[in-house]
Amino acid sequence: MSRVGPGETVLRRRALALEFVTIAWNLLEGVLAIVAGLLAGSVALVAFGLDSSVEVFASAVVVWELRGVDRRRERRAVRAIGAAYLVVAVYILLDSGNALRIANRPEASPIGMLLLAATVLVMAVLGIAKLRVGRELHSATVTADGRFSLVDGSLAGAVLVGLALTALLGWWWADALLAIGISLLAFREGREAWIG
Repeated sequence: MSRVGPGETVLRRRALALEFVTIAWNLLEGVLAIVAGLLAGSVALVAFGLDSSVEVFASAVVVWELRGVDRRRERRAVRAIGAAYLVVAVYILLDSGNALRIANRPEASPIGMLLLAATVLVMAVLGIAKLRVGRELHSATVTADGRFSLVDGSLAGAVLVGLALTALLGWWWADALLAIGISLLAFREGREAWIG
């Protein structure tokens, strides 16, 4: 077993700190998004909140790997993340299709919009920091999670646009269409994690 140098130890600690901040933010973000989405009747906001729960699980897997847990179990954990994404994707797709079928008209959600705007900023900062640490640490897992954080921020921006279109222009269908987009993204992420 090779010894870990002091520089690598510092980078691992930094990567762990970034992952713990990501977990804390995603827990808060997920709960608030689901509550705000349910109150406003926004399928996209609820879908975004559900997606956050999978991101918490993904960050936990990165923490697990950084702490040196048996790598043979890592593949099973990654497949579990993939399965969770697939379940979320199916749920969101069915709920979005139903929202379009019954012409569900979500209400404006100022709290949801504020949360999404904050998420865009927080995930951009975390994503860039993880990419930097991941490259310095030569960790494909941390680097991949950095890209995942940037995708999360982009997703928050897309949902924010949908909520704004609904609130400003009355385009009720934009919410459900964006939720379907989230479903497709979740399906892609789940499939990639499942097949490796």
